Amino acid sequence: MSSDVLGRIEKLREQLDQYNYEYYVLDNPTVLDATYDELMKELIDLEEKYPEYKTDTSPTVRVGGQALDVFEKVIHKIPMLSLGNAFGEADLKDFDRKIRQITNKEVAYVAELKIDGLAVSLHYENGNFTQGATRGDGSVGEDITHNLKTIKSIPLRLKQPATIEVRGEAFMAKSTLEKLNQEREAKGEVLLANPRNAAAGSLRQLDPKIASKRGLDFYSYAVSDAESLGFKTHSDSLNYLDELGFKTNSERLVCNGIHEVINFVSTWQEKRSSLPYEIDGIVIKVDSLELQKELGFTAKSPRWAIAYKFPAEEVSTKIIDIELSVGRTGVVTPTAILEPVKVAGTIVRRATLHNEDIIKGKDLRIGDNVVIRKAGDIIPEVVKVQLDKRTGEEKPFAMPTNCPECDSDLERIQGEVALRCANSSCPAQIREGLIHFVSRNAMNIEGLGEKVVEQLFAEGLIHRISDIYALKAEQLLPLERMGDKSVQNLLKSIETSKTNSLEKLLFGLGIRHVGAKAAKTLAQSFNTIDDLMSASADSILLIPEIGDKMAESIHDYFENEESQKLIHNLKHYGVNTVYLGAKKSEVSTESLFIGKTIVLTGTLSKLGRKEATEKIEELGGKVTGSVSKKTDLLIAGEEAGSKLDKAHQLGIEIWDEDRLLQELED
Repeated sequence: MSSDVLGRIEKLREQLDQYNYEYYVLDNPTVLDATYDELMKELIDLEEKYPEYKTDTSPTVRVGGQALDVFEKVIHKIPMLSLGNAFGEADLKDFDRKIRQITNKEVAYVAELKIDGLAVSLHYENGNFTQGATRGDGSVGEDITHNLKTIKSIPLRLKQPATIEVRGEAFMAKSTLEKLNQEREAKGEVLLANPRNAAAGSLRQLDPKIASKRGLDFYSYAVSDAESLGFKTHSDSLNYLDELGFKTNSERLVCNGIHEVINFVSTWQEKRSSLPYEIDGIVIKVDSLELQKELGFTAKSPRWAIAYKFPAEEVSTKIIDIELSVGRTGVVTPTAILEPVKVAGTIVRRATLHNEDIIKGKDLRIGDNVVIRKAGDIIPEVVKVQLDKRTGEEKPFAMPTNCPECDSDLERIQGEVALRCANSSCPAQIREGLIHFVSRNAMNIEGLGEKVVEQLFAEGLIHRISDIYALKAEQLLPLERMGDKSVQNLLKSIETSKTNSLEKLLFGLGIRHVGAKAAKTLAQSFNTIDDLMSASADSILLIPEIGDKMAESIHDYFENEESQKLIHNLKHYGVNTVYLGAKKSEVSTESLFIGKTIVLTGTLSKLGRKEATEKIEELGGKVTGSVSKKTDLLIAGEEAGSKLDKAHQLGIEIWDEDRLLQELED
């Protein structure tokens, strides 16, 4: 009987592995989804009934197992180095020239699409997937085996019993990201900026069930130490990966000389938007493994490979209209409504125009044909008007004199380009202020996303910030998408926010000119909101980094009777108004961070950039956004880029995340 059960289990695994391979690797399914689901259910039932037959490589592990408490570190025996960058044809020719100078040979290259995802390493023992890790800092990554097993294009058992390390890119398809963002928008959650961030965030989940729902994909692009396995060329090792059952990108080309590489780059620069996934460039590698060995490495990258980075994609479309929105500080912002157009893989329908001066400077008119691009491949912006396409029917645009939301007068404050609504009771300002108050960097009330806040505001349940703390379950339950569990979770999150330190509250209040950093400085300096409220503008101005405008704005805010009433109500509901962090005077003189200017770059997977900034500042450090000669220290997380390169050039001290954590603990 047991042999019959084991035989059936093995048969099911074999069938499901093959169907997975056909569907996710070959893109050629041979069975209906219903048939696949039926076989998977049978296998799950058998493994639950006979747990002694369950294995780590069964197709059932793809649904996600138990959550982890922490990511374990993985040391890469062969470092996963980053690549140098090329930004134009001249850089590629220079790369080729240096290689030919060293080798005295004409060189064949392999050109491959540079998928915008997360680099990972996969280990197999006798054909079985045993471990997967992130790139990390190149030398040490994190064990994410539990999440990688949920990616159906990663084979759990190879077609041959190979012991091998394979490297590749985990990524999220454009359509998957679009669907995921639609779901997040419906829940009032923050949208994911791009497929790369979405993929990286999915693979850093401690709970694999979350990763299993994200629909990630994978392309393998290298065999680690391929020469020791008997291969002569990189292209041969990629063909071998195909034989083992890996998914490799067929859009690759062996090029005889740099001119063929340049043609390949040019072709895909034009065709990139047609791909179902994002690419941000082309990777070029010397094909001969013997020549790769001869060329060797610099301190941070191989000499035999380079990444060509595409410029931001620019496309043409038409401005259908210009809409106005009112922010929490009353600033009226114009937005171009566009004929839908695909840019960098996503459909763009809107682009911010910032202010009236931008519209006048670019002479933008409704009906104009314009060139747009995504700044940083994320935020759509209008680059220029295509004047040669004007017909004379375009309509000039002028900013109104009254608020589009409440019809109050608009005013331009001296020295500023923005128009502001003068009515502090403007519904748009109140609504945007509520959204700001609950946001992650302010009071961080989970479950109160933008859509939920708008719903509560429209229903009249919240009007002032303090109304949030008066919400009751019986008010929320009748609302759309508000079930018992979601309501209880929301009320719990609201209650938790009461314990935030003072700086979170100060930032959440939305005082003009006061950002998160200034809020922290004020909280450290005054300790309680009562002391800050009673301070004069001159005494506030004595605080380092607080200027005239900010000091006056803070003083005016707390002089206002409505503001005083709000603070009184927040105290009534039990919201903390005291700074809970370390005061500057309490920072140890032995702290390594005192007086140092520090830059964070890359992804800090354990601590997170926001928390790292807070801890460094509590210990006397100053965190800035750019690397310069004044920078004392750079903290480099995973996938660190140009800031790390610049720090190397300037000879700035560099730490990885583990070193930062160690010093913070000490």
